[in-house]
Amino acid sequence: MKAPIPVNNKKNKTGFSRLNSLQKFLFFLGLMIVAFTALPVVVVLFIGLLPTLTIVLTDTKNINKITTIGCLNISGVMICAKSLFQQHTSGLSFSISENIPNIIIMLLSAALGVFLFYVLPDLFSVIFKNSAQHRLKVINAKLARLSENWSNILSDDNTK
Repeated sequence: MKAPIPVNNKKNKTGFSRLNSLQKFLFFLGLMIVAFTALPVVVVLFIGLLPTLTIVLTDTKNINKITTIGCLNISGVMICAKSLFQQHTSGLSFSISENIPNIIIMLLSAALGVFLFYVLPDLFSVIFKNSAQHRLKVINAKLARLSENWSNILSDDNTK
């Protein structure tokens, strides 16, 4: 006996494929207008967010890693974008390859994200482990004092 066929056996189309060709063209045209209008910012963002793009392409399942590295990377990119916004020149964005300090800041902020992602959990576990060991020593010292006090009290009661 065959399994029943569902009533709606059409594949659900979502997102961009639902649009007709005119809507796709208008979307593409609008995207190009925005990209060319904000071309200096797009160039800075593309060059600056390459470490985040690399992480997104290589490790898609680790959302925490992408978030940590991406947030710190974009904070470094915003330093360069701030100077771009202050000067209002498009030539600055194309000369970003000559501006070594800004590139170093952008890449070091991504490296800081990687460092924090890999080192911070281990650092917290070491701190918590040492704290637990210290508390255990304090508890053992109190227990030794209590047992000594009670053993003196109990031995005094037994001698009577």
